Amino acid sequence: MIQRIQTIYLLLASAVSGGLIFVFNLWSTLKENIFTLDLFLEETIQLKLIPVLFLASAIISFIAVFLYKNRQLQFVIGRVVILINLFLLGLLIYLSLTLPGEVSISEKGIGMFLPILAILLIVLANKAIKKDEDLVKSVDRLR
Repeated sequence: MIQRIQTIYLLLASAVSGGLIFVFNLWSTLKENIFTLDLFLEETIQLKLIPVLFLASAIISFIAVFLYKNRQLQFVIGRVVILINLFLLGLLIYLSLTLPGEVSISEKGIGMFLPILAILLIVLANKAIKKDEDLVKSVDRLR
């Protein structure tokens, strides 16, 4: 059942979390733009956790695409991806408020909003999964 709408939502969420991190920057300073994968080179664990969470969200949502036979597990994995993205969003907000070097002008990039878009797509996928599950349960009642 790859042709279902929740598959499209899950693939889009995976593309947002795994693909758009290479396109959009998280923040920019006077000297450079900071992308997600640049944070692997930083010394603090908080900054190294950001790309790990982005990639984990992308991988888990991509795995959920192939669990279409087990809708309950697919729904639970969608919730786990939502929790990962909420934690990531909270971490990004915390780091943007306590960003070092705020004496020099820095601008927040659109990459900070990618977890919100991923959360929205996963919520839509979970809604479609729930709708499918309710449909199957209603058909089983008629038997």
